[in-house]
Amino acid sequence: MTDMAFNRNEDWMKLSLGQVQQHFDKIKLGGGKKSIEKQKERKKLTARERIAYLCDKDQPFIEIGAFAGFEMYEAEGGCPAGGTVAGIGYISGRQAVIVANDQTVKAGAWFPITGKKNLRMQEIAMENKLPVIYLVDSAGVFLPMQDEIFPDKEHFGRIFRNNARMSAMGITQIAAVMGACVAGGAYLPIMSDETLMVEGNGSIFLAGAYLVKAAIGEDIDNETLGGAVTHTEISGIADYKFKTEEDCLDHIKKLMSKLGAQPKAGFDRIAPLDPKKNPDELYGIIPEGNLKPYDMLDIIERIVDNSEFEQFKQDYGKTILCGYARIDGWAVGIVANQRLICKNKKGEMQIGGVIYNDSADKAARFIMNCNQKKIPLVFLQDVTGFMVGSRSEHSGIIKDGAKLVNAVANSVVPKITIIVGNSYGAGNYAMCGKAYDPRFIYAWPSAKIAVMGGEQAAKTLAQIQVAGMKAQGKEVDKVLEQQLLTEIKGRYEKQTTPYYAAARLWVDGIIDPIETRRVIAESIHAANHQPEMNSFSTGVFQV
Repeated sequence: MTDMAFNRNEDWMKLSLGQVQQHFDKIKLGGGKKSIEKQKERKKLTARERIAYLCDKDQPFIEIGAFAGFEMYEAEGGCPAGGTVAGIGYISGRQAVIVANDQTVKAGAWFPITGKKNLRMQEIAMENKLPVIYLVDSAGVFLPMQDEIFPDKEHFGRIFRNNARMSAMGITQIAAVMGACVAGGAYLPIMSDETLMVEGNGSIFLAGAYLVKAAIGEDIDNETLGGAVTHTEISGIADYKFKTEEDCLDHIKKLMSKLGAQPKAGFDRIAPLDPKKNPDELYGIIPEGNLKPYDMLDIIERIVDNSEFEQFKQDYGKTILCGYARIDGWAVGIVANQRLICKNKKGEMQIGGVIYNDSADKAARFIMNCNQKKIPLVFLQDVTGFMVGSRSEHSGIIKDGAKLVNAVANSVVPKITIIVGNSYGAGNYAMCGKAYDPRFIYAWPSAKIAVMGGEQAAKTLAQIQVAGMKAQGKEVDKVLEQQLLTEIKGRYEKQTTPYYAAARLWVDGIIDPIETRRVIAESIHAANHQPEMNSFSTGVFQV
């Protein structure tokens, strides 16, 4: 790659990162500055301030779902970060899942994406056997959308089912009630192991004072009905009460410091080494717009320890790179799409980013090996799909693709997926997309996720629309065809962006490429808390 091309790519990536940061800065304001000021007037911290106070300052906090709800619910005023700030951090040296309602966003009300995000955080806790800290400050379900959040299997009620399941699994749950906790939401702190409340602001009740008045005619204020004094001295529902939020959070730190040690999965780790090759160069490797070939090995060598990558079947199935490495000391198996145009063992040219028969066969075998050796898997996605055409079909591409999908689906070691470029069609599935249960999945700003590329999809959809118009006897000239193509392409490409994916939690977040190494390391650290793994079996497939 020439210096000019590298600089152009670097400018593009850094501009993309700048846009991500601009959006994130706005998201961090939650419901806006006025709502934050009201929070302060009530002597309450914001959700982000609570997490910052609670977490160890010298350890990373990996936020999950920061872009949840992005550009969704605009008619309702929006729902920044899904109305909940959440992630994985360290409290008194213990790694934990932290979920904090953002009261500045519609009084902490639950939108459909709020439910999905909270369930995702509980899923992370259950999969990785991590303690959960709930910082509660919510008015409950957002009533105008109650039909999309209340009754179904993956809706609001599933939260409390998970509370019960996690308790049975021995997962510690601590709830600090720092604001409202009403209606069905009142069950969450009570189904946790320990419940803390802040006097004057924290309240728990099935129905607030206004509803009690309407229902049974009783006049009572919220504090007397369900405040901290009531629940620590009369009902016995809560375990501790505190004058300030800081006192409450300090007590959570004390509780966490006393947790007993738990068995670990035992993934191999040695003293970490920094990459020999400069990680800052990650910014200039991905070509602008994902349009040109590049060497995925250049990315791998800037992520792994000492830039060492031991390739598996190096000269076979060259459009997928497989091999062993270490990331921050953790042993990993890496499966990565190779975007270089190369030749197979027969001397035939192979298009980069496409999965061929030999690549699928190689990757499936490597995944089986990692499961046999109990080595976590890292998938680096930049895939346009499986190879098509008569030669591939006659060679059994569907059979070999199914073999790879089978291995990915049945893998029992932790899988961490990073989408660095394209993630199209069945390639998304084979490279451990969201549907294949990666423990964690992140996207670079350069990521594109769709059933096919924007250009191909737009042309296909435009042709269908033009054919339909002509069938109705309408005249369609070249100008109108181009207008339709441009409109469809714009709409389609918006749906392929990492923002669109992150808004719907198809990915856990959009990350700076230079943070990839840290994010993977923290993911494996979390996964190492889960000692029990099922035995690996691929079931039946055609060889």
